[in-house]
Amino acid sequence: MAGPAPIYSLATDDHARAEATAWARFSSARDAAEFCASWLAILCAQVGRANGALLLLGPERDGAFRAAATWPDATRNMQYLAPAAEKALSERRGVLLPRDAAPPAREPGALVGYPIEVSGTLRGAVALDLSGGEQALQQALRLAYWASAWLVDQFRQQDLRERDARLARLALASDLVATAVQERRFTAAALAVANELAARMSCERVAIGLEAPAGIEVQAISHTASFDPKTNLVRLIADAMHEVLDLDAAIVHPAVEGDELGAIAHAELAREFRDAAVCSVPLLADGHAIGVLTLERASGERFDAQALELCKTVGMLLGPILALKRDNERGFWQRVREAAAGSARALFGPRHPGAKLLAALGAAAVLILSFATGEYRVAAKTVIEGEVQRAAVAPFDGYVAESRVRAGDSVAQGQLIARLDERDLRLERTRLDSERQQLLGRHRQALAALDRATMAMVAAQISQTDAQLSLVEDRLARASLLAPFDGMVVSGDLSQMLGTPVEQGKVLFQIAPLSAYRVILEVDERDIAQLRVGQAGELALSGIPDQRLRFAVKTITPVSTSQDGRNYFRVEAQLDDASARLRPGMEGVGKIGVGSRKLIWIWTHPLTDWLRLWAWRWLP
Repeated sequence: MAGPAPIYSLATDDHARAEATAWARFSSARDAAEFCASWLAILCAQVGRANGALLLLGPERDGAFRAAATWPDATRNMQYLAPAAEKALSERRGVLLPRDAAPPAREPGALVGYPIEVSGTLRGAVALDLSGGEQALQQALRLAYWASAWLVDQFRQQDLRERDARLARLALASDLVATAVQERRFTAAALAVANELAARMSCERVAIGLEAPAGIEVQAISHTASFDPKTNLVRLIADAMHEVLDLDAAIVHPAVEGDELGAIAHAELAREFRDAAVCSVPLLADGHAIGVLTLERASGERFDAQALELCKTVGMLLGPILALKRDNERGFWQRVREAAAGSARALFGPRHPGAKLLAALGAAAVLILSFATGEYRVAAKTVIEGEVQRAAVAPFDGYVAESRVRAGDSVAQGQLIARLDERDLRLERTRLDSERQQLLGRHRQALAALDRATMAMVAAQISQTDAQLSLVEDRLARASLLAPFDGMVVSGDLSQMLGTPVEQGKVLFQIAPLSAYRVILEVDERDIAQLRVGQAGELALSGIPDQRLRFAVKTITPVSTSQDGRNYFRVEAQLDDASARLRPGMEGVGKIGVGSRKLIWIWTHPLTDWLRLWAWRWLP
């Protein structure tokens, strides 16, 4: 890489040779450390009158910036330049500081600091110890600004290479995920993934193992359709996988730089089969390891940091897929055993304090409920009815002439509630009166003529006419329907039926008294055996939920009705004290006290009764 022509030429030949050497190292830098050292040397040569320089780069994982290069000597302590670099980093601009903390100098000068930013992100700072006046210091800041472009370009190239590496890792991981998803069976999916990973990663062998109750089981080995779990190869691979689960970390043998984890099983595997490198990473699902992915290379490159990151990404993406496929192939009893084992680990293991607390509270609650007692009450749907209900029916076939009440109205005894049309009856009465007068005239004529036979016949006709007339009079008296007692109309509305015909015996109204009620409870057949006549209870109605009405069981009828797929028995009860707010037809919930029971029985007996019935039905 050829550098631009120097912006500022040094006066002496030594400085010229030093600058040329720095440019040569800069253009052919083999690593980042050499690039930074040569860049800092060129900057000091360009600036001139530099007594020392420090280049900080970062941030690291802990957020700190580390010294990447110093000038003129890599071993010299440049700690006194740190304040200028820190101030440049904090203020994100070029700064000048007096050289108070610097070594004694013959010429006036200052400490110059300049930040290095890439796309708005701080990547480091350079600090210079310069001699000279204000103009020279300003010139040094400008040169630091222009020279930082080399570092910015280097950082961008580095970011681009890292992004390409991440994309390559994601592309490989996506292909492996697609391969795993395409196979329906777990074994086929694991073998296909192992084969493709071995080909793409240039590996001699790739193995996939999943955690089992007895340890870890090797599920698939690349290019191997079937294998014996007792062979030495499978045993060593399983030991290496156990090592990953025990250490809960990825393991590479030979270890990458900075990795201090011991890998005894991996070293034994590599020595036994003459592997150049072995890499094992956990397969993660829901944040914990469910298996291990082991890769072996017999020749070629070792597993570096980038390859390790790729393997970790693959393990993180494949873990949930392989776990799901394995879980889908489990049998019912295996699922039950695993669920029980998981619950036992949560209760008795070192973790999950919340589950242990809930289990302790549950056990304490069961213990308390097993000894404590309480009143058991049978709940049932309840309806309020009048103790006596009278029906007002049509006394004869006729037409509705008048209706004065309807359902919900209160009536007094003797009050007119409806009237049927009387015109036909009045005409019939007039006709019968006229006929009777004619028969009386004939009877007098026969009496005058002493015609006994005619007298007897006419007397019989008169009696018949009197009977018909009496019937008409009775119908006229019953054409007006009167309330039999003080009460409320609970059903019936003829206001929309004026002039329509009604048949004899049709119910037109139902009237119930407001002073006497009875309670009708619909008790489930499962609870009817608990009830006895005379048992007391309480009633809460939807219309008056704030008031509790006490009652006593009066009659238990042996007749059941089916409703919503359940059988209910009708139980009648008598209110102890009827409220003035009661109305016939109100509904609510009644509870009948049947005695003291264990609290645990009260809350669980529906389930236990159902289990008993189910067992009786299906067990021999």
